[in-house]
Amino acid sequence: MHALRDGTELVLGSARRTAVLCVLALHPGQQVSRDELVSAVWGEDPPSSATGNIYTYVSTLRRMLEPARGRWTAGRLFSSGGGTYQLHLPPECVDVFRFESLRETARRQRSTGDVDAEVDTVAQALRLWRGDALAGVPGPFAEGQRLRLTELRLATAERYVALLTGCGRHEEAARVRADLVAAHPHREDLRGRLAAVPPGDGGRPEGGGATAGGRVTRTGGDPPAGPPRRVGATRLFGRDVALRRLRQGVADAVGGRGGGILVEGPAGIGRTALLTAALGGVPDGCRVGWAVGDEGTRDVPLGVLRDCVDAALTSATSDPTTRALVAAADPTGDDRPDTAAGTDGADRLGGDDAARMVALVRRATAEGPLVLAIDDLHWADPDTLRAWATLSGQAAGLPLLLVGTVRAGAGPVAGWSAADVVTLGPLDPPSAGALVRALAPRPPGPQELAWLLDQAGGHPDYLCHLARQGPDAVPAAGLVAAVGAHLSPYPEEVRRVLRAVAFLSAYEVRSPGTLPKGCTTAELAAATDQRVEDLGPMVAPMRAAGVLASGERLRLRHRVVVRVLHESTPTALRVALCRQYAKRLAGAGAAPERVAALLLAGEVPFDDRTAGWLAGHVERIAGASPQIAVAVLAQAHAQHALDPDRRLTLTAWLARLLLRAGHHAAAEAGWVAARTADPELAGEMRWTAAHSHERRGDFETAAEIAHTALRERRIGPQWIDRLRALLGRIRPSLPGNPTEPRLSRSGLVGGTRDAP
Repeated sequence: MHALRDGTELVLGSARRTAVLCVLALHPGQQVSRDELVSAVWGEDPPSSATGNIYTYVSTLRRMLEPARGRWTAGRLFSSGGGTYQLHLPPECVDVFRFESLRETARRQRSTGDVDAEVDTVAQALRLWRGDALAGVPGPFAEGQRLRLTELRLATAERYVALLTGCGRHEEAARVRADLVAAHPHREDLRGRLAAVPPGDGGRPEGGGATAGGRVTRTGGDPPAGPPRRVGATRLFGRDVALRRLRQGVADAVGGRGGGILVEGPAGIGRTALLTAALGGVPDGCRVGWAVGDEGTRDVPLGVLRDCVDAALTSATSDPTTRALVAAADPTGDDRPDTAAGTDGADRLGGDDAARMVALVRRATAEGPLVLAIDDLHWADPDTLRAWATLSGQAAGLPLLLVGTVRAGAGPVAGWSAADVVTLGPLDPPSAGALVRALAPRPPGPQELAWLLDQAGGHPDYLCHLARQGPDAVPAAGLVAAVGAHLSPYPEEVRRVLRAVAFLSAYEVRSPGTLPKGCTTAELAAATDQRVEDLGPMVAPMRAAGVLASGERLRLRHRVVVRVLHESTPTALRVALCRQYAKRLAGAGAAPERVAALLLAGEVPFDDRTAGWLAGHVERIAGASPQIAVAVLAQAHAQHALDPDRRLTLTAWLARLLLRAGHHAAAEAGWVAARTADPELAGEMRWTAAHSHERRGDFETAAEIAHTALRERRIGPQWIDRLRALLGRIRPSLPGNPTEPRLSRSGLVGGTRDAP
């Protein structure tokens, strides 16, 4: 990638700094969050230093792109706010947008039949290229754009060959064709397509895609003014009370009666969306500063508060004296070295800086109403929290509104009373249904809607993903990423415990409409091989954060989280974990149905040892949970490698329980009867099969099974009597005259001659 400022090429430096600039250049005029930059540069497994590195890269790029910009003057080309960054570039300053614009122009010229103009336009588009797209730029975003742009370039070159050939410029066409083949020697498909392109044919069709970029040049124009906006924000559902509270707070601050509001709720509950809606239409003259805390801001003294104040006070209308005060209150400003995100900044920060920041904000309120909003305030550094607490105590007499959001369970934030807290809980069913209907690609039916609401439990973020995905058995990548993001702040050992809770509940969650029982702390301790007393410090924060539901038993609050943690685990690992958890539970003397549920959840293959355990506990499992017993026995019956006698015993139990539950058991009973040498078991299974058909109204089949069993005389006496009784019950329903029954297919009359 090459970047030019006033005709001079910039030395971009490190590859990842270049990758950050690529992402911003490919989204001109759009806000890009730090999380999006991290994902674009490092993918799904970023290092722990990724957020701090983004701070460093952005700081260096800001100085590089606007070297004459004062420390606290508003950026004309590069701006930041609300945890996002933005390049203010017109499309013509990015080569790939010019390339795509020329392609669109050529397409219009083709539709009008202006071949000469199309040839010139396509040639202009190809001349923009200088080597491979985004060559050497790392990260999944750049790789995806590189592939897309390469295909677009090839499609354009193929069209150019076709146009030259159609115009009789065969030598030029041959030269372009040869250059393409030489540049892509391994593309056999390209070689074939170029050989087959007829005059006037424009190559293959293309689909839409994300924008991509190349060169960046300096441009004028002020960045958009106004409060921060979040791209793609969704309409709020079910938050009317909270929205009115925040808007009233803004109105009070504009009237000179400031205050503070703390918005609290679990991850993904809509805290940021509420802030966006509440602060998106503040009155003219009211300045809004928005910043977002994350893991990196906790180590930067006053960093997140500085970002917030920076966003509010660096507009062109701010008083010069105020801007000077901002600079004085920020000893770690943009000209700090690249390592300032670490401990160096903390060493330089004096104890009076928080007080100077408080004085600055008070001074700024003299210019007009001020709203300072910090999203994820729980990630703020101690100096920010100290200054924030001081300001909250003084805001009542100032045109100042302080709004912070915190994740539930993240701990208290100093300076806030209970009256200041707005707690966001799950959406009520009508609001959740309205959200799903607004986002679903097609209107969901009643059963589908009920399933979606049951899975999400009123959680807005999960509802959004599920609405777009539908009731698919496999969680989509976006849903998996959302759950991962919500759990990412917690240590790895806590996430392992949560996965164990999910696995212990996975089978229960498959039954919609019923509340999963979850597991006991003792069961969790046994499964994870930990002490009960060591689990308390892990479980308590999860309850406070709303990840775990309240109650004595442990269960995840949202079914969809159970599905994601269970089903997104690779199959081999899922089987191994479930087998391990089941073995530990059995060894600890846990209820057999809990062990069986784990075998089902992991679809653990049965060996003879597992089958032996099941045979010894099947009666207890059937008494405690017939549904689990039937399912695990069916799984055992499907294991062809099991010991034949063991498989026979388990299948016989399966037939009994199916019949007891009112299900059709003829297939399983017949399978056992055909293989057993035990007269009692054979008789029981013949009767079970016949009785299953009797209950379904298939009297002829029931009679045929009974006749065959009585004729063969290989069953116990009690089953002979029961089969005769069955024939007596169904005889009036058989074809023929009940008093003079016709011959059956076996040639016997009415079954009376079958008796020994």
